[in-house]
Amino acid sequence: MSTGIEAGALPATVTPAPARRAGSGLGLAHLRRLALACVVPAALVAVWQVTTAGRPYSLIPPPAEVWAEMRDLAVGGVNDDAFSGTLWTHLAASLSRVYGGFALAAAAALPLGLLIGRVPLIRALLDPALQVLRPVPVTAWLPLAMILFGLGPRSAFFLVFLGAFYPILVNTVFGVRSVEPRLFEAAAMLGCTGPAQFVRVVLPAALPSIFTGLRLGLGFAWVVIVVGEMTGVQTGLGAIIMEARQLSRTEIVICGMAVIGVAGFVSDWLVMQLSRRLLAWSPNHG
Repeated sequence: MSTGIEAGALPATVTPAPARRAGSGLGLAHLRRLALACVVPAALVAVWQVTTAGRPYSLIPPPAEVWAEMRDLAVGGVNDDAFSGTLWTHLAASLSRVYGGFALAAAAALPLGLLIGRVPLIRALLDPALQVLRPVPVTAWLPLAMILFGLGPRSAFFLVFLGAFYPILVNTVFGVRSVEPRLFEAAAMLGCTGPAQFVRVVLPAALPSIFTGLRLGLGFAWVVIVVGEMTGVQTGLGAIIMEARQLSRTEIVICGMAVIGVAGFVSDWLVMQLSRRLLAWSPNHG
């Protein structure tokens, strides 16, 4: 009497072992990438330790001293001086200026880049002037910013805006100019003409270049925050670095640099995650 189940069929249909093996392989790949990412920082810290240990008059403090100062900046209780427990206040001030200036730069550069890249008349009017202003370094704008906006956060905000504006603009124009003409022809055949092509053709095709510009712009925003906070502000990572430099507190300078590096890395990671979601349709970027 047949039971309806063949003798050799059951093992081939019920075992989930390959899925488990795939998951464990993915976890090992993540661990391998993490281990590789830690090799260079660990080597740099080791060289730093070897070159500074046992030298009491060295201008560069050893890693242990910098770590102790980092804990004091974060929570206090180590040195109990004017810098103790102030890290989060300075970080919050710099974050507001970086993200505020970056958001304003993106709001101005993205539509302007779309228009310059797509409309010949606007490109002829604006592109030459922007190309003349683009090579001017942010540090050269510092005196003029203090004259226009005075000492304080507004000057820092303006300088961060300048640092982020041009990378976003240039990459947006490049992305728009790189759109295949055949896409416009195909869209016109399907009834998509005029301004609708901006949303349905230009913007999706230019998104990879736009996100490259956003990453570069946010990175430059963190680069110029120290210059921006030299304009008389009392709080901010750049302000604490400048004050520590005047007091010859090199360990605080290094702590400020490390915090800026980590904050910039996290900011770049967030933009990358957003790009992966919005470019999930692209085989090269999803």
